[in-house]
Amino acid sequence: MVSTEYERRIAARFATFDQDGNGSIDREDFSAAAKALLAEFGVPARSDRGQALYAGAEAFWQGMAGIADRDGDQRITRQEFVTGAVKRLRDNPDRFAEIARPFLHAALAVACTGTDGRAGVADTARVLRVLHVPADQAEAIAAALDTDGDGRIGEAEVVPAFARYFTVPE
Repeated sequence: MVSTEYERRIAARFATFDQDGNGSIDREDFSAAAKALLAEFGVPARSDRGQALYAGAEAFWQGMAGIADRDGDQRITRQEFVTGAVKRLRDNPDRFAEIARPFLHAALAVACTGTDGRAGVADTARVLRVLHVPADQAEAIAAALDTDGDGRIGEAEVVPAFARYFTVPE
């Protein structure tokens, strides 16, 4: 049985996706997140990294809609999100990781200052803040993602952590 506490936490995580705060998640929220990240890091939308981020955002939206948009109206309500996360993603966090991977990969590339495809801890915290994670939490989360302590965060660290955040009750 899924706990009410778990459902409450998943519902609170809804705000991470509802970029415009209108009470539903739609394609525009994913586009707005991509646009905000590009602006934060000064990356042109028409660059390869910019186009990859928009394509990743679209893929992420399509995956989320496929899992959670039960009425097919191209909007995910808070209840649809909770139901989708609880009933579909909790039992298969790898599925959530895979629909998020293109966006997360591209977001890291936007934040990356080197050639290794990994972002620094501070830049990862910037990404999180742009995505509406409170600053104090963003710093702590970014630091925790640096599991090997080298000051850099890659896809191998971000994707499973992202899936756990949205699908694991603890």
